[in-house]
Amino acid sequence: MILSQEFYHRDTIDVAKDLLGKVIVRVVRGKILSGMIVETEAYRSKDDPGSHAYRGMTERNRVMFGEVGRSYVYFTYGNHYCLNLVAKDDSTAAGAALIRAIEPLQGIELMRKFRKISDIYNLTSGPGKLTKALDITKDQNAVDVTKKGELYVTEGRRIDESQVIAASRIGINLGLDKKWRFLIKDNQFVSKKVRL
Repeated sequence: MILSQEFYHRDTIDVAKDLLGKVIVRVVRGKILSGMIVETEAYRSKDDPGSHAYRGMTERNRVMFGEVGRSYVYFTYGNHYCLNLVAKDDSTAAGAALIRAIEPLQGIELMRKFRKISDIYNLTSGPGKLTKALDITKDQNAVDVTKKGELYVTEGRRIDESQVIAASRIGINLGLDKKWRFLIKDNQFVSKKVRL
């Protein structure tokens, strides 16, 4: 079952955590690629100096301020794309959950072709790796992921609270006090393991 818009119309942090175990589906030329979300990060707006939306709306981050349940894809470090899902409640101007890592499920051979590597544990274990493996570019920005199409998210499986680790976000210099990175404990496909 595809996640509804209501799922994303909540506190960004809760959505980022609840996305663990859900399945992201990408359809490329009729072929299905999918993976279970194993790591996310929450980004909000005015209360989050680590967020693109902290200083207000720009052409780049406009999607974060818009309708929930949309994809927000941006290019970073001059070499890769990052996939986020817009999620926020009515009290937050902007918000999105960055998909940091997925566990490959379907279309693994095509993912290997896109990434030009065979190691399954290195295939989608990072935000830039997973967008390349799923052939996600700016063309997939602002896609409604609550409808069946080129990119959507389905139910997957429920991850027990005891299996969720909260940690500091990666790759930012500000807002490191916020433990808004969520990952599934002992999962082999996360981008960077956390020492407990």
